[in-house]
Amino acid sequence: MIYTLRHLTRYRYGKPVRFARCAMRLRPRDGEGQTVLESRVTIDPEPRTQVVRHDYFGLETVSVTIDTPHSELRVEARSRVRVDRPALPEPESGAPWERVRAGVLASRSLDPDAAIHYLFPSARVPLVPAVTDYARQSFPPGRSAYGGAFDLMQRMRADFRFDAKATNVHTPLAKAFALRAGVCQDFAHIMIAALRGLGLPATYVSGYLRTIPPPGRPRLRGADASHAWVSVWCGDAWIGLDPTNGIGVRDDHILVARGRDYTDVSPIDGIVSSSGSQKLKVEVDVIPDGEPMPEAIETLEEAS
Repeated sequence: MIYTLRHLTRYRYGKPVRFARCAMRLRPRDGEGQTVLESRVTIDPEPRTQVVRHDYFGLETVSVTIDTPHSELRVEARSRVRVDRPALPEPESGAPWERVRAGVLASRSLDPDAAIHYLFPSARVPLVPAVTDYARQSFPPGRSAYGGAFDLMQRMRADFRFDAKATNVHTPLAKAFALRAGVCQDFAHIMIAALRGLGLPATYVSGYLRTIPPPGRPRLRGADASHAWVSVWCGDAWIGLDPTNGIGVRDDHILVARGRDYTDVSPIDGIVSSSGSQKLKVEVDVIPDGEPMPEAIETLEEAS
């Protein structure tokens, strides 16, 4: 499947911004069943400096400095990506989770893809005893790492409620777990904490998920959204699981970045020199080849 991706981020400021420094992580990732056919990022106003860097894990970050006074910042990323992933293994296949855990601790590799990097607590994913206890039910002795992770994902899908008003980007993992509610970011963090608490490495994955409009309804421009899921180390491969939807990751998921948690992969972060209010508008489109461009919609949300 080939997708055309459009990710527009627009900030409007109550008073002019005289200086901004931003880090942008918007280019989809090559590999893991994906090929990036083309990708570009357009920024308005035009930055004074623009530097492309790759971190230790291979994530591309575009760092920009803007010193032109402006009341609106517009960042638009457009890409075309081919996605062709193999079929997922049977849920109970693979090595026992205890063997996977022991193998990670015994490994001496510190390569960028080494599982050990994703085993320990991180800034947004502390180890929470209640979350670890929740995971134990899915991991009886001898069960495969993949089988346990798949079961954990399905239990979360049944036990947790998607509620965009229950949490925000700053809500601690433990609070979201206690509420049994939140959004994809919360569910990914909770599942990662659950797996790491048992000694199984897991990564936070950000990207997009193809959505299908209701029958007879047109696809609306900007109606898609960024998405987050989990990749779990199963002893010989990373396998993607989506706790928000209770499904394994196949060709409907488009990967942009993976890291230890959201902090590593946030699409845009930085600082601005200004005062007053700001408003944020985000539009995301995930268009399979052969579908027409969607109709435009307008939504504007207060930024936190």
